[in-house]
Amino acid sequence: MSTAIVRVVCVVFHPGDELAAFVDSLPAASSRPVELVVVDNGTDQSVSGPVTARAGGRLVVTGANLGYGAAANRGAAGASAPWIVVANPDIVWTPGSLDVLLDVGATEPGVGALGPQVCNVDGTVYPSARELPSLTQGAGHAVFSRIWPTNPWTRAYHARQEQAGERRTAGWLSGSCLLLRRDAFEQVGGFDEGYFMFFEDIDLGERLGRAGWANLYVPQASVTHVGGASWRATPAPMIRAHHASARRYLFARYSRWYQAPVRAALAVGLAARERVQVHTSRRG
Repeated sequence: MSTAIVRVVCVVFHPGDELAAFVDSLPAASSRPVELVVVDNGTDQSVSGPVTARAGGRLVVTGANLGYGAAANRGAAGASAPWIVVANPDIVWTPGSLDVLLDVGATEPGVGALGPQVCNVDGTVYPSARELPSLTQGAGHAVFSRIWPTNPWTRAYHARQEQAGERRTAGWLSGSCLLLRRDAFEQVGGFDEGYFMFFEDIDLGERLGRAGWANLYVPQASVTHVGGASWRATPAPMIRAHHASARRYLFARYSRWYQAPVRAALAVGLAARERVQVHTSRRG
């Protein structure tokens, strides 16, 4: 049985140099025993295999592209460690950052998920801790955030991220780098595998909250998100996956019969935004 107190699960799909940067930065992130599991959704392990072996980790080959949440569940399965990290391969850990999260988690027994401050490569802070959207905010943000970034619904949705320097609870935390209490993660059944990619972290945060667990943003821990590694080669499929997940989440959240007009409006708006973004990506 592993003596690690945290299992780090990194989900990859035909990774590049970013995976080595992730693995190389991990030892300095924590002084505690860490178990590394790399879950490869791709068909070529020529990068993930050697990098994982060099780090003394375990490689899980899924045999098919299961999506982010399903692959993360495979990596977390059977863990004995009390904590699980789920992270993208294009994260670079700041020294001591994982220890900070673990220390806070140990003193907050009601917390099911903890998220660090996620910085972009230019030093700006990514809005990684957000509130669950209200009906109007969710609809407005989902439809207009990319084509009208300054719309009032998106501004309201992001408002609490302005408190970036404060530790605080959130409705959900970005799945790009997330520390999960294993008991809480298992209680809610892990990630909903119906989300191929995107929105699985929003859904998880909401279900943790409903089960009585808090989602805690801890900006004293910091990581850098290189970003875009999964988008660069095939942006159009990623755009379609994002919109499919948005429809799944919003339709489930507003599923009552009298909310049918809302679902219809969301369907039209999301379809229009998807067409615009796919067209723009092809031109680019």
